[in-house]
Amino acid sequence: MIEFTMPSLGADMADGTLIEWRVKPGDKVNRGDIIADVDTQKGLIEIEVFDEGTIDQLVINEGEKVPVGTVMATILPLGETVSAKKEPVKQVKKEGTTKSPERKKISPLAKKILEEKGIDITTIIGTGPDGSIVKKDIERVLESQKQPQEEGQKDKAGLISKGIRSATASAMSKSNSEIPHFYLETKIDLSKSLKWLKETNKQREIKDRLLPVVLLIKAVAKAIVEVPEVNAYWENGLHLKDTINIGFAVSLRQGGVVIPAIHDAEQKSPAELMTLLTDLIPRAKALKLKSSELSESTITLTSMGEGNVDKVFGVVYPPQVAIIGFGSITEEAWAENDAISARPVIHATLAADHRAIDGYLGGKFLSAIKKNLQNPTEL
Repeated sequence: MIEFTMPSLGADMADGTLIEWRVKPGDKVNRGDIIADVDTQKGLIEIEVFDEGTIDQLVINEGEKVPVGTVMATILPLGETVSAKKEPVKQVKKEGTTKSPERKKISPLAKKILEEKGIDITTIIGTGPDGSIVKKDIERVLESQKQPQEEGQKDKAGLISKGIRSATASAMSKSNSEIPHFYLETKIDLSKSLKWLKETNKQREIKDRLLPVVLLIKAVAKAIVEVPEVNAYWENGLHLKDTINIGFAVSLRQGGVVIPAIHDAEQKSPAELMTLLTDLIPRAKALKLKSSELSESTITLTSMGEGNVDKVFGVVYPPQVAIIGFGSITEEAWAENDAISARPVIHATLAADHRAIDGYLGGKFLSAIKKNLQNPTEL
């Protein structure tokens, strides 16, 4: 029997509220299937399953708030069947929770609009077949409650922003109090990378053109292959990670930061990374990420983009052991071959956990990043 538990979506998550089950007992599930929606400080998150089998029991009720690690459901592995004498798992309703409303019928189009507008389905009376909710029902509610809805959405955005900031503050306080940080910095001439990027983009449609950030991500991913010690967790000792999942820091319009994971970054080309970011960043800003995108980062990358900031020194996000920071690309004087010229330069920094990484490994890692960015054709 497999126990499916409330996942941890980072060091800043203590609990979550089950909003909706997307499966029922007897349903077959495959790795990567979305089986539940959970409300957290980071918004409403789609929760994935990482095993194959058949849903046996749903242990907690919709509307129930439980700590990370609580068993939410049980899953029968492939080939295993339920015993006829098996007693069902009791669903215990915790004090202070409310019973979830009866599920209403709703057309696919109406459901899409409802999700986009953030309307409470329990406030809508359906006029479609068998009392189902259709598009015109939602349009009627939008028209009659336009202003209150807008105010409610602002309030919700403010609460989410406050929650994210609070969660981030908790994680950063933990980081500063428990992790012995050290910092390294190097500056990198991006002339060759930007030239390669310009030539590559000439052959691509405007909407498909690559941004410099994909070269930064790829260069870091390749450097991790050379220095795998930076791709690790510190949890009662050092644990190296087999996969390279780069957490990419995304700033939210309403304040705060989320760090979705770019899975298997070393295996993706710059073009594939660009396609992924085009999808990932809007979903991150809208707080519509999957659980695996919030929980499986093995190292974090933060980039200031065109923010006119020369350097950024990050704080390690526990239980990770390193964070890479890139400032903005600026024109600087560069001495080479007894001559000085203006070059496009980026400052790369490493903040690392000294329990896991020493100065030698940190310097080796930054040198590998520099080498990769100065040889863009190999990316």
